[in-house]
Amino acid sequence: MATVLLTGGAGFIGSHTALEFLNAGVDVVVVDDFSNSSPKALDRVQKLTGKSLTSYNQNACDAEGMRRVFANCRFDAVVHFAGFKAVGESVAKPLEYYRNNIDSALTVCELMREYDVRKIVFSSSATVYGSAKTMPILESFETGRCTNPYGWTKFMIEQILLDAAKADPNLSVTLLRYFNPVGAHESGEIGEDPLGLPNNLAPFITQVAVGKRAKLNVFGNTYPTPDGTGVRDYIHVVDLAQGHVAAYQHATPGAHIYNLGTGKGTSVLEFVAAFERATGVHIPYEIVEPRPGDVAVCYADPKRAEQELGWTAKLGLDEMCRDAYNWQRKNPNGYRD
Repeated sequence: MATVLLTGGAGFIGSHTALEFLNAGVDVVVVDDFSNSSPKALDRVQKLTGKSLTSYNQNACDAEGMRRVFANCRFDAVVHFAGFKAVGESVAKPLEYYRNNIDSALTVCELMREYDVRKIVFSSSATVYGSAKTMPILESFETGRCTNPYGWTKFMIEQILLDAAKADPNLSVTLLRYFNPVGAHESGEIGEDPLGLPNNLAPFITQVAVGKRAKLNVFGNTYPTPDGTGVRDYIHVVDLAQGHVAAYQHATPGAHIYNLGTGKGTSVLEFVAAFERATGVHIPYEIVEPRPGDVAVCYADPKRAEQELGWTAKLGLDEMCRDAYNWQRKNPNGYRD
């Protein structure tokens, strides 16, 4: 049976992707140092699927530790999620972001070469496009006008992987540029569990909804958008996870780039209204200063993924809000409950 290695596989997107791979009949090995995740997520993935996976408490930057993982198992592919991921924090801690994110990618790529693993799917981001001049964003748009160090690490890792694919005709590289993942598994057993103050909109809203926070901070209302708040392409994490399985199943030698989004832009206030509609819970909010590094509008053209991978986002805003709330309601303190 085929086996995939998921680095950072206990995180929000990684755990949902582990579940989808297991449901697709693929064996899963997870490497995670649990610095921003919980082993409970993997326990619940196994419970939900009725299948087992192997996990290692291991930092992906540690070459010797990672070598032991590669020596223990023959992998058909690597899905590389491991990395720091908060835009605002990256502006405050650029050196930590560059060291961690680029180191982990280089370590994984070097071990793939050493152990003859020829497929990698990389967890990239729409941040590589920076402030795109027109919408929707196509994969052919210029990259490298990033507005924060987090985005620059994604851009740099993409370049490393593109150069590696150029140098090795047998290597399959798939870059998945995510837009804004939200939601949770419909069971409410796994979901987004940020440490400390949430960096993303949905967990902030759900924490307000269950009474953990008094109100939502809306970062800026003077953007050139219909209601002045930032517009994003929100995608259900289950759709996103299934996109990784599709990318793995369609992997061929060479470099392939796909946007994973819905193709629809939603403002922060529109998202709040959708959440209130879907859950019946009122969300008080306060307008605060914009965050450094944020862009005004960002949404995808996802047609290439549909044409080449047979993948489309199937779940809408109502499902995203319903499932995110269900997760938070069942787990008010996340995996620490």
